[in-house]
Amino acid sequence: MNTSTSAAFDFEVYYDGACPLCAREIAWLRSRDRNHRIRFTDIASEMFDPTVVGKSYQELMERIHGRLPDGTWVEGVEVFRRLYSVVGFARIVALTRLPIVSHALNLGYFVFAKNRLRLTRRCAADACRLDKRADRRPT
Repeated sequence: MNTSTSAAFDFEVYYDGACPLCAREIAWLRSRDRNHRIRFTDIASEMFDPTVVGKSYQELMERIHGRLPDGTWVEGVEVFRRLYSVVGFARIVALTRLPIVSHALNLGYFVFAKNRLRLTRRCAADACRLDKRADRRPT
């Protein structure tokens, strides 16, 4: 579901609105996006159809995704760099590109993304694993 009213955007983010940490981050970004340059798309919304964007729900759940206006996909830490640049933190983002900082952020995000459902207490028994064979949503 696209919650932006404007057709023009600098970056579109595909986020899991059912994730409490993700929702908090998105709320903060919305508050900073005074010029409405980010298009926020909640993949947990019943209105969202991943086939429209050519990705599976599983792909979108495995790590954060974003898209540029020309259709180019961006994943992982680079999504956050793009988002933070759009809302005015380009100088800080530049620091995240330093090799050692970039490596640490990539590793940290990889660990978080792999364990996000467990960390946010949204899994039961073995439901934390994203089933690559099926396009089903976690409960």
